[in-house]
Amino acid sequence: MRRLVRANLVLILAVTLAWPATLPVHAETEAERRERIEKQLQQIEMQMIQSQRQLEAKQTERQSLERDLNILDSQIENAALGVRARELAIQQLTEQIEDKEVTISILNDRLEKQRRSIADLVRKTHEVDEFSMIEILLSNQNLSEFFTDFESFRSINNSLADSLQALGQIKLDTEFQKESLEDRQLTEAELKTRQEEEKAAIEAREREKEQILQVTKGEEESYQQLLASQQKTVAELRAQLFELLGGGGAIPFPQAVDLATTAGNAVGVEPALILAILEQESAYGSNIGSCTMGDVRSGRDIMHPTRDKPVFLAIAETLGFNAATQTVSCPLIQNGSRIGWGGAMGASQFIPSTWAIYGGYVNSGGTWVYERGRDAIRSLLGKSTPANPFNNQDAFTATALLLRDNGADGSYGGDRLAALRYYAGWGGASRPENQFYGNQVAERKERLKREIRTLQGG
Repeated sequence: MRRLVRANLVLILAVTLAWPATLPVHAETEAERRERIEKQLQQIEMQMIQSQRQLEAKQTERQSLERDLNILDSQIENAALGVRARELAIQQLTEQIEDKEVTISILNDRLEKQRRSIADLVRKTHEVDEFSMIEILLSNQNLSEFFTDFESFRSINNSLADSLQALGQIKLDTEFQKESLEDRQLTEAELKTRQEEEKAAIEAREREKEQILQVTKGEEESYQQLLASQQKTVAELRAQLFELLGGGGAIPFPQAVDLATTAGNAVGVEPALILAILEQESAYGSNIGSCTMGDVRSGRDIMHPTRDKPVFLAIAETLGFNAATQTVSCPLIQNGSRIGWGGAMGASQFIPSTWAIYGGYVNSGGTWVYERGRDAIRSLLGKSTPANPFNNQDAFTATALLLRDNGADGSYGGDRLAALRYYAGWGGASRPENQFYGNQVAERKERLKREIRTLQGG
């Protein structure tokens, strides 16, 4: 009996000592390289801030050939800096992904060792359980030895309980690291896509500048005539279609303006900014909504099982639609591999957990429920029914609310920053690799403002 107990204690100690206490650290040369990349990003950020200030100053000047050529130069410079910043950011993400993969490998190894340890403890405990109390008493020379063995046996049981708890924690750590890895893979994939788009945009601006110089030969009068010829007529704008996100198809541009105007007036955000955001997202292919909640991609549900699915079911119950058949966005598939989660809804493409913020859903004791008093969209629009992410007016209003909360104030700088926060979050809004998004939304907003004025006879 005593030999059996001592063997188990030795086994526990050996397994514990075999586990790595900490994750491996990078060599100094690796740390220096990462520091160099971060410094380069900081330098690019300062250059982009300076270039952006020059661009904003030019935006306030009267439209002229010289001004617009300077703006094009600033846009090309900003885009080139953005390309370089994304190259560095992709390098960082690639290294972080490699780190996460190493961490997951270590955790999986620890998980397997923990399982083997538990299996051995269970087997040894079962062997001890086969002894009767009389056999245990007779196997010891005196009562003192019996109680010593009894305490050792209880220690084994305690070790088994601790091992089971450790196993559960390792599982949680592994899942967290896997989700973190997926987030970084998704960000890397997005940056690579944006990189190609921005390179194409630089080439397009270069061609635009060359065409302007060829047509006008540097003369202001010729340039003003060119601008006039490029202005869309009211008839053209009325016939123009606005592509909706979430697989909603296209609606007439005047209808989109009405939706944005209603949302903007209710919230205090410029309609052109709302349209610019939705148009920008649509251009990036976010308007694909061909999955349903129960669909599986790469062996997993398309919708996040804890963050979004419970909220989506609450929304479906409140609004009365079939959660199993309602279409939502699909996860990103790149090179045959799934990255991230789907589940975004309607024209605003909000995931359920984000819609809950403005649509009135709260977690009450672990269950998501609808509370009318928290439905900001319903309140602002004076609706008699709960806000619906698949209703265009409600979706446009949700976009306006998020832009307002991100700092949209009607100014060039404020609206551009709100767009950046909409895309990259508050933490990523200042990152140089994300600045292209704010610039593109600002450009779209100015064009849409002109088109809205033309449409409304201004």
